[in-house]
Amino acid sequence: MKYALDPTPFHSTHSLLEFPRLAAELGFEHLQLTPHPDFAPFFRHPTADDDLVADLKRACADAGVSIASILPVQRWSSPDPDAREAAVRHWRRILQMAVDLGVEQLNTEFSGRPEQAEESERAFHRSMEELLPTVESEGLHVAIDPHPDDFVEQGLAAWRVIRGVNSKHLGFVYVAPHTFHYQDPMPEILDAVGDRLRVVHVADTYDHHRSNGLRYITNPPESPARVHQHNKIGVGDVDWDHFFTELARNGFDQRAESVMVTSVFGENEDAHDVSRYQLEQMTTRMRAARR
Repeated sequence: MKYALDPTPFHSTHSLLEFPRLAAELGFEHLQLTPHPDFAPFFRHPTADDDLVADLKRACADAGVSIASILPVQRWSSPDPDAREAAVRHWRRILQMAVDLGVEQLNTEFSGRPEQAEESERAFHRSMEELLPTVESEGLHVAIDPHPDDFVEQGLAAWRVIRGVNSKHLGFVYVAPHTFHYQDPMPEILDAVGDRLRVVHVADTYDHHRSNGLRYITNPPESPARVHQHNKIGVGDVDWDHFFTELARNGFDQRAESVMVTSVFGENEDAHDVSRYQLEQMTTRMRAARR
């Protein structure tokens, strides 16, 4: 299993080519690339040319850090045909960059719209028909997270969509700070997903269902906003003993292709210390769960 740094908290203080060295300084051997203005921004065409991709690959080699996964977010499930077609074009370039970087694992979100779930699912499958031949022929793997406000948000419902594509090159991302949006218990999700669990994001969050649903108050009360955090371990309601025990039971940490990513976004002012803390927590808790 690979422990990876998500450099999002450092996007405003470090350049893309500095991320590998930063990861090494923080104790990580692996990096996850998330949407960045100089690589693959949210919803837009990638901005890195072949020269920048080659420079990034060199920077990783110089730092002794590998890119464990790439996380693009595109509107590939959009009911709007123009947005979906653009997302497929963007994805084709992202897949090529992954090949050039020697990265096999990508992870992403379903996207689409929950109020147009049926239309979004149809759009998702159209995109799969266009992209899967490349994913499969290049030996890539794409894991998908049912993100809050996607067309599918529940854990088991998301797995059924992934399974229905009928390709071993697709898998599941379990994002700990989305735990209370998944609705289904973690053991049931992991039992269903099995070894198709490829990526786990580690950050804490508070359970928005508690206190009669009044833990967070939005106005107007019928607002469809989805609220969650990406806090450091211990600042929230995730049961971490249970979380790591279930990962061990799943065998996640025993598979070379597995990627565990620290995913704290709300504490940029302490990002260096938080990143080191997260790595220590992930490694020690995972070892303890395996005993």
